[in-house]
Amino acid sequence: MNSEKHLNRKICIAPMLDWTDRHQRRFMRSITKHAVLYTEMITTGAILHGDQDGHLKFNDEEHPVAIQLGGSNPNDLAECAKICEDYGYDEINLNVGCPSDRVQNGRFGACLMAEPELVAECMAAMANVIDIPVTVKSRIGIDDLDSYELLHQFIDTVQKSGVDTFIIHARKAWLSGLSPKQNREIPPLKYETAYQVKKDFPHLEIIVNGGVTTLDQADVHMQHLDGVMVGREAYHNPYHLIDADKRFYGDSSSGLPTRIEVAHDYMNYVQSQLDKDVYLGHMTRHILGLFHAQPRGKLWRRHLSENAYKKGAGIEVIEKALELFE
Repeated sequence: MNSEKHLNRKICIAPMLDWTDRHQRRFMRSITKHAVLYTEMITTGAILHGDQDGHLKFNDEEHPVAIQLGGSNPNDLAECAKICEDYGYDEINLNVGCPSDRVQNGRFGACLMAEPELVAECMAAMANVIDIPVTVKSRIGIDDLDSYELLHQFIDTVQKSGVDTFIIHARKAWLSGLSPKQNREIPPLKYETAYQVKKDFPHLEIIVNGGVTTLDQADVHMQHLDGVMVGREAYHNPYHLIDADKRFYGDSSSGLPTRIEVAHDYMNYVQSQLDKDVYLGHMTRHILGLFHAQPRGKLWRRHLSENAYKKGAGIEVIEKALELFE
């Protein structure tokens, strides 16, 4: 693995199925230039047998950007990792945390936590054919396999394959009985488990995921860990990250853009995509939360929701929504 391609993962934006597409990631770049952005999980089958450009193309402004793969066949993962590196991604992340039935049926996601040797084999297969980092995103346990000893054994086994970055969702997952949504909310968060992993493996980069909703919380975690991955809050209330570049990356070069300036920056992108016949609704759905908890924010959301999906809708829909807000 090429350690020169080190990414600064102090703040990461989580892979979220159906949410973190290339338009959402480009919108996040209007708010933070430095946070590492992740694609939604893409299966090896979709890459090897599907529309590669549709799944993998992204905008240059999205860097640093990581792709999350779902799979458990070392050869398929190695082939996909090489393809993704050729597309220009900065990191390959393996999903060992998603508990959905569909994922389990494909023998990947969280159920792989029960097979650390297979995960290690998968990671080694990818690391051997690419020069960008390979990382793992896991839970702290699954079902009744949730002792710290088992998590320690999992991390120890996988790190021997050359992986030095683990993103840990600090909840266990129930593989049956809970929906993916419930698995993000019902099992209790145990941040101290992630802290213990860092103590036991000080040479590894440990990033914590789950329940982080403010930069102050991120600050607290970083007293124990190397970074924080923000999920749903980054989507529903993206502007809370506006200070991340200055606070965690020491970059105050661009000042702190206002919400309205963020909207204008993204509108330039939207217009460039409309010129390529991209559908407006695919781009505006990601910005509904820009004026979260602001007076008149509901007017912004309602106007976009009601008008972006109309036939022939263009940039004027966002302009009007901004007018209503202002």
